[in-house]
Amino acid sequence: MPFGYASPEQIMRDKADYARKGIARGRSVVVLQYVDGILFVAPNPSRALHKISEIYDRIGFAAVGRYNEFEELRLGGIRYADINGYTYDRSDVTGRGLANLYASNLGRIFTESIKSLEVEVVVAEVGESRDGDAIYRLTFDGSVFDEHGFAAMGGQAEAVSGRLKERYRESMSLADALEVALTALTEPGGERPPVGQLEVAVLDRNREHRKFLRLTGARLERLLGQTSSPPPAATPPSEASSSADDAPTGPPPPTGPAGDGDVDDGTSPPL
Repeated sequence: MPFGYASPEQIMRDKADYARKGIARGRSVVVLQYVDGILFVAPNPSRALHKISEIYDRIGFAAVGRYNEFEELRLGGIRYADINGYTYDRSDVTGRGLANLYASNLGRIFTESIKSLEVEVVVAEVGESRDGDAIYRLTFDGSVFDEHGFAAMGGQAEAVSGRLKERYRESMSLADALEVALTALTEPGGERPPVGQLEVAVLDRNREHRKFLRLTGARLERLLGQTSSPPPAATPPSEASSSADDAPTGPPPPTGPAGDGDVDDGTSPPL
């Protein structure tokens, strides 16, 4: 056997372990359905580097891992959506098509490159009704998972998913969904990130045209003030859930996908 030989199986295992360790160093991201669409929540102390972004009219993107790597995926998805929407029809751009594109690219890089990408991605699409919503989670090796209700990735993803499973309920208000997400992201007894270190966005099916909206500043603080801390699904809630102002209001987001122009030198820690 040649000196330094490693079997293909060992090489794949080493690359997978390398990617998992890099992704686990980042902070977790939660994506979950609420009554009017899909909510994205991520602790993020950086004001320049976004982990949550818009891809197209009804499609959102969230990622964890190495920023410069998932930013290239995001930009490639925007180009794919713009070209297909212009060439054919805007309705032909779907979350499933984008997820398949990412899966192909991630799988090819994992197989052919020396180093796999240290990223995990969620592509979410909001439908005309809850049944039309879609959440696709993609891992570093190109595997695609069609999630139902919620998804968690990065950091302590298994623990976060367990807490989500205990508390998630269908058709929650936006305020209650945000409370569930923050509870899942926080270690038991841990301190929640301040509003200035939270990245929160929604795909709101009630908005005209572009469904993506970032929630920041006073708007996010008001929403946090409406939460009622719903307990696990098996236990009846002790207080009625607040339902006022479920859908965010305000002017539409600026033209162009949020987060364009972010700069990273490739040396920053995983987000």
